[in-house]
Amino acid sequence: MTGMPRKIDLATAPIEQVGAANAQRRKWLGNTAKAVAGAGLLNMVDPLVRAGAWAAGTDAPEKTEVRIGFIPLTDCASVVMASVLGIDQKYGVKIVPTKEASWAGVRDKLINGELDFAHVLYGLVYGVHLGIGGPKKEMAVLMSLSQNGQGITLSSKLHEAGVTDGESLRQLMQTDKRTYTYAQTFPTGTHAMWLYYWLAANGINPMQDARAITVPPPQMVANMRVGNMDGFCVGEPWGARAIMDRIGFTAATTQQIWADHPEKVLGTTSAFVSTNPNTARAVTAAVIEAGKWIDASPDNRRKTAETIAAKSYVNTAVDAIVDRMLGRYTNGLGKTWDDAHAMRFYGDGEASFPYLSDGMWFLTQHKRWGLLKAHPDYQTVAQAINRIDVYKQAATASGASLPDSESRVSVLMDGVRWDGSNPVAYADSFQIKA
Repeated sequence: MTGMPRKIDLATAPIEQVGAANAQRRKWLGNTAKAVAGAGLLNMVDPLVRAGAWAAGTDAPEKTEVRIGFIPLTDCASVVMASVLGIDQKYGVKIVPTKEASWAGVRDKLINGELDFAHVLYGLVYGVHLGIGGPKKEMAVLMSLSQNGQGITLSSKLHEAGVTDGESLRQLMQTDKRTYTYAQTFPTGTHAMWLYYWLAANGINPMQDARAITVPPPQMVANMRVGNMDGFCVGEPWGARAIMDRIGFTAATTQQIWADHPEKVLGTTSAFVSTNPNTARAVTAAVIEAGKWIDASPDNRRKTAETIAAKSYVNTAVDAIVDRMLGRYTNGLGKTWDDAHAMRFYGDGEASFPYLSDGMWFLTQHKRWGLLKAHPDYQTVAQAINRIDVYKQAATASGASLPDSESRVSVLMDGVRWDGSNPVAYADSFQIKA
């Protein structure tokens, strides 16, 4: 074992040191892993070596270079950092992050195989699996990439008319009968569901009292600037960007709608997992570990913001990303706060675990808003899509914590409790619906 590279702490080491150390250790790993495995010494060596030797044996990834599509949003961070830090190669794969223009484009490229995986909307995956929001294709959710960190932005013109929140928006819409337009990013996606839920909780029926349009995330601010919508729901940094450009304000964060809500996922097709189970596990493990690194310290979050701000990723100023990445919020109307439920990528395993109840919640909202005409078999669909088996294997490889249950209990902004136990009754309980 002579010449074994020095072990460093991924959570605290500078980003440059992490990348250089991983490169050095991968070189050493290539020369020693097989010998170590043959000698039965795996438990005596560095965890990076154990993972690499394990990946070099019968569990080796079937596909070693994978394309992961992403949309320019802050919550693509764990996919990007798994590649930038070299964590992917620790598990025997090379992640190639691929920037995409729209969620529809991500959907199509996943379905036709141009992308192997994607940073993708939770509800988009479920919609495709059931044949709504695109061609029907059996899909898989391997992990949750993030929780929280989205926002509902209203235009500065609405503020000039006296709007500061949902209640004042409802009052204005009741007196000024013009058509109000709100944008989301994909019909079955998370942003559509947060927007509709927030409007409905404030007494506004999004299907009857307003017009909903679909706009890709990077185009939200430009469209609001020219007056194409009164408000939008999207991920960061575009809510912060609207405030910086003085065209809008944050009426609500999505964590105010549902604290620690599910957001983007690592998605792929069911066929890809069946054909490449070791690759699916390896990529999931790498992204889990990258999420752990991001969450480990404020410095890591700053370094992540600096990395993803680049033109090849989110393509915006670091200042538009870093504050909300650190949980430091301003709403554009003079209020500032440190958010207890800011975006998180690991959260001791709670943010990355693909809870069955999270997947079922999106189905209840698809039914509520008429996207599904009949109740599906909620539990069966969620169990088919959310590959908890793959996640648990990846969690073991990456040393991630596992929750006590495959479902969880949440209370949303209107006081309604969701635990996944009776999705039919829950979906039918809402007074405002399609």
